[in-house]
Amino acid sequence: MKSNFNDKQIQILEVAEILFSEKGFDGTSIRNIAKLAKINIAMVSYYFGSKERLLESLIIYRTSDLKNQLENLLKEEIEPIEKVNKLIELYINRINSNRGIYRILHFEFASKKREQNLNAISELKKGNLKSLETIIEEGQRKGVFRKDIIIPLITPTILGTFFHFHMNKPFFENLLNLKTENLYNNYIETNLTKHIQQTIKALLIYES
Repeated sequence: MKSNFNDKQIQILEVAEILFSEKGFDGTSIRNIAKLAKINIAMVSYYFGSKERLLESLIIYRTSDLKNQLENLLKEEIEPIEKVNKLIELYINRINSNRGIYRILHFEFASKKREQNLNAISELKKGNLKSLETIIEEGQRKGVFRKDIIIPLITPTILGTFFHFHMNKPFFENLLNLKTENLYNNYIETNLTKHIQQTIKALLIYES
């Protein structure tokens, strides 16, 4: 499916994202989407055909540029650990600024109702893992990274830390005195990201 959408399609996709993340896929109708987007129901069907195809398009819309960003990162002439740090920044920034789509993806994997969308997400995950493997293997060839790294567990370590922090947002806001949304987001971009980078570095680098 194409990843270049026109303005009207993007309007529909962004409204669908809001509703899917709030009410779930099954709790949202095409009529709900059309009403909030202030368009005719027929237009949603014209552009996407079905609610399932609309969800597939939403996943593509929110994730299609990640592949290019990872490919560009692999080409950078920097040390492997710096590539890992940049990859972590990329992951955390994307998830924190696109919480709606990741909430939807979580619901989809939990429900296991739409195999086509699960396959699309799985292919995306495989591509992301391949980029991570390339970086780790480069570090191993250079003798910088450990040989006994379980590469598929690196991403869950990164994302698990973020999601634990975010799912306990009220607790950490109070604990760390993050009184505004800006303070909360800034803490994620700086302190939390740095903590995750240090954690992953400790897993990758040989002990001195």
